[in-house]
This record gives sequence, C-alpha cells and structure tokens, in this order.
Amino acid sequence: MPPESAMSYLRSQVMSATPAELRLLLLDGAIRFAHQGRQGLIDKNYEQSFEGISQCRAIVTELAVGVNRQVDPDLCDRVTSLFMFMFGELTEASMQKDPERVQGVIELLEFERETWKLAMDRVKQDKKQAESVPAKAASSVEHSAGSLSVQA
Repeated sequence: MPPESAMSYLRSQVMSATPAELRLLLLDGAIRFAHQGRQGLIDKNYEQSFEGISQCRAIVTELAVGVNRQVDPDLCDRVTSLFMFMFGELTEASMQKDPERVQGVIELLEFERETWKLAMDRVKQDKKQAESVPAKAASSVEHSAGSLSVQA
C-alpha cells in the first residue's frame, strides 16, 4: 500500500480533476495494473498477476461504461467494443497464464492514452484560440467622435 502522503496526493488529484483528466488517470492506472499483472505472469507470481489483471479489468470496464454516447454514437460503439475486447483479452491471459496477451492490451491502452492526451491538448489549444479571438476583437474596437468601428 502506498504511503499516506502518496494517497493524499492521489486523492487531491482525483478530487480536483476534470472528467477528461479523470479518464487520463484511469488509463494510467489501467496501464500500471496491466504491467503488474504481466510481470506476475512472467514471474509465476499468480497472486500479483491476479491482482493486477483484476484491477486492470475493473478500470477497463469503467472506461467502457463511461463513454458518452451523446457525442458520436458510432464512434462510442467502436471505443466500447475496443474496451470489451481488452477485457476479454485480459480474461484469457489470466486463464491461460499468457503474458503476451497482456502485452497486447498494454499496447492498446498506451495508444488510447496517447490519443486521449492529444485530444485533450487539442481541445485546450482550441479553447485558448477561441478565448483570444474575442479579446483581439475587443482590442481593435475604437470609439471615435461618437461612432464605433471594428478593425479586422
């Protein structure tokens, strides 16, 4: 179990995170637990592998059910299917004691994490640009002799 200071930091991080940041934290956790489960299989430490794979499966399930279908239902169905595929692979890896199957899931999770991080960065960049447009427009508004003019 992590030290109390690490738990306090994690608790603070989770409580102050946006939904997008929470998803990123979940992906990080799934990757970490998948690595733990894979290493347990390699070392034949089946308690470690069970714990890691079980935690990873729980997070993958949470990621699958947390997909917002209102935005793009077709894309959401594909993403949900991907997470359900990962869940099945983790189950099979655990039953067959196959670390390579877990490695495949790790690669998918890392790709998903990278994609999600890029999407978050893009949204942040677009938001900054959108906020700066009104500011630029406001700074180019001039008031002269009772008339208002806007320069583009």
